Amino acid sequence: MADLSTKYLGLELKNPIIAGASNMSSDLNKLKQLEEAGASAVVYKSLFEEQIHLESMQLEEELTEFDERHPEMIKTHPRVEHAGPQEHLNELRKTKQALNIPVIASLNAVYQETWKEYAQKIEETGVDALELNFYSIPRSFENTSADVESEQLNILDSVKNAVSIPVSVKLSPFYSNPLNVIQKMDQQKVNGFVLFNRFFEPEINTQAEEHRFPFNLSREGDHKMPLRYAGLLYDQISGDVCSSTGIFSGQDVVKMILAGADCVQTVSSIYMNKIGHVSTMLKDIEKWMDDKGYGSLEEFRGKLSRARVKDPFVYKRAQYVDILMNPEEIIKQYKF
Repeated sequence: MADLSTKYLGLELKNPIIAGASNMSSDLNKLKQLEEAGASAVVYKSLFEEQIHLESMQLEEELTEFDERHPEMIKTHPRVEHAGPQEHLNELRKTKQALNIPVIASLNAVYQETWKEYAQKIEETGVDALELNFYSIPRSFENTSADVESEQLNILDSVKNAVSIPVSVKLSPFYSNPLNVIQKMDQQKVNGFVLFNRFFEPEINTQAEEHRFPFNLSREGDHKMPLRYAGLLYDQISGDVCSSTGIFSGQDVVKMILAGADCVQTVSSIYMNKIGHVSTMLKDIEKWMDDKGYGSLEEFRGKLSRARVKDPFVYKRAQYVDILMNPEEIIKQYKF
């Protein structure tokens, strides 16, 4: 039988499929089902500092809504402080105690001080690793790319110096040069990279003339960007590479390993195909490996990476020229 074991962030994983962070990952029953289905690790739902601030303000508004309605009654409720991240940390601790597979925490804070503070609190829960959820939504014309990168590098340095558990970063693809950013973070001894973050995007309902925020799941075929960067990064950095976005089948996982990834994270496929689909993906990987005569992932990891293929343009945009020079193939395929 094929050996699907791999290493990620210094953790021994029984296979390369990790259940990524989502609302589902805060449900302990579902996490246990994912473990039974074969997931090698889980990333717990991200701790969002912005959400904590919002909940705190909502609590304050609710408690003070009827204050000073009567001259003899200034306050209607006693002063109550929001619990901050404590509830999240308690659930994270319970999850770690309940599962036999590695539990990776996810963090998205606002200020450098709170990134460090929350990272330390998360480490105290006993989790196996920490994933920093890095992204920057443009809010100002004055904020430069250098500003964004410098801030994230400072945060990473602060967190790495504050905790002893492995630290990975989940990145957006929207840097001027993702390879340069990854190289800088790699030099700061980050343990791994998750490529890439998928964002909720605003949409407009034209009938109601209002904004709506749909649940943006990835689709089959969306794996091409992480595939490109897995192929470019293999054997070029010290940190591990975990491909994310558009991982729907065992074949998608195989592609990522061939390109050079150490593992993958999947979420949308589990939502669409249910938890048991993880088992199907694993069986597909095993069958492919058996058919090809591979006994372990290491035997074909990076086989089709930039470092190992002879064609220097495989992972470069210039390869598009081949399509422009041979338009008859497109015409034939789509029957123009």
